[in-house]
Amino acid sequence: MTLLLDDITLTYPDGDGRLTALDRVSLDVSAGSLTAVVGPSGSGKSSLLAVAATLVTPDSGRVVVDGAEARTLSRSDAARLRRRAIGIVFQQPNLLPSLTALEQLQVMAHLDGRRPREVLSAAEELLDAVGLAAQAHRRPHQLSGGQRQRVNIARALMNAPRVLLVDEPTSALDHERGAAVLELLGALTRERGTATVLVTHDRGALGVADRVVEMVDGRLTEAGVPTGP
Repeated sequence: MTLLLDDITLTYPDGDGRLTALDRVSLDVSAGSLTAVVGPSGSGKSSLLAVAATLVTPDSGRVVVDGAEARTLSRSDAARLRRRAIGIVFQQPNLLPSLTALEQLQVMAHLDGRRPREVLSAAEELLDAVGLAAQAHRRPHQLSGGQRQRVNIARALMNAPRVLLVDEPTSALDHERGAAVLELLGALTRERGTATVLVTHDRGALGVADRVVEMVDGRLTEAGVPTGP
């Protein structure tokens, strides 16, 4: 599996005790597949993404990304793993206002020390893949909400990650734009072979998922395999 969470428990201090955010959670996601995680607010979905992204170390259990077990890595190696193997699509795009769509993507690759010519070519190809080739030189204020989210997705894919983690990508979009973003995520997952985890409240997302799991009170249960619209 490209992403494996194995018997993960995560707790946080809570007064005199501890609050359990993740309770012996296990999840495996294969390359080229999309798993949707649904559940009420406060159920542990955000904690699940944070652990999968190796941003938070669990109390117990294993996180394996593209064959590397996060707990065994040094701080610098863990940072390198996040930069090269994990793409994160945040709920809000948080694009830099002074940069064009093309430059938003180039910055990500420059941080990894890639050559300028290679970076430009990859950025242009990704913007074309998300349908924004014509908007490459526009800044965030010149783009619609759906277009900004597409830049957000392209930016997360810039370093060709093996794992793609997506947090509520349609929360600020209307139904039509949200559906288009979800279809795009499904298509890119299969085309680029990412192991994609999509946290969502949007039931429309289930139609693009290969698998649906539900998070309730920190526990993960199988919700079934979608059969399509």
